[in-house]
Amino acid sequence: MDYAEFERLVAEALDALPPDIAEAMENVDVLVEEEPAPEYLADLDPGETLFGLYHGVPLTERGPSSYFGAMPDRISIYKGPLTRAFRDPNDIRDEVRITVVHEIAHHFGISDERLDELGW
Repeated sequence: MDYAEFERLVAEALDALPPDIAEAMENVDVLVEEEPAPEYLADLDPGETLFGLYHGVPLTERGPSSYFGAMPDRISIYKGPLTRAFRDPNDIRDEVRITVVHEIAHHFGISDERLDELGW
């Protein structure tokens, strides 16, 4: 899968968000990157990788003085790990959607533990 097609899948996942969720996302850039940086992989168990990562301050932790003038938060969606783990284009599309939703949930302050409880 080429880069442009993968970017299109990420855009489709964002376009499919419920309007109230999309409108509530404040100061966030969603980017496609080829691979996660090595420092993001350092604490993972052997064989684990990252499909996406939220870089920023969750909405639940922001205050007027602590976040004023901050650079946008960033959600990275990693093409390399996703396209290596899933070969079928439909599986890649599904996992991109899951990854986008997962990382957006972190923007809203939802933890990995809670996402696991919810089946994400």
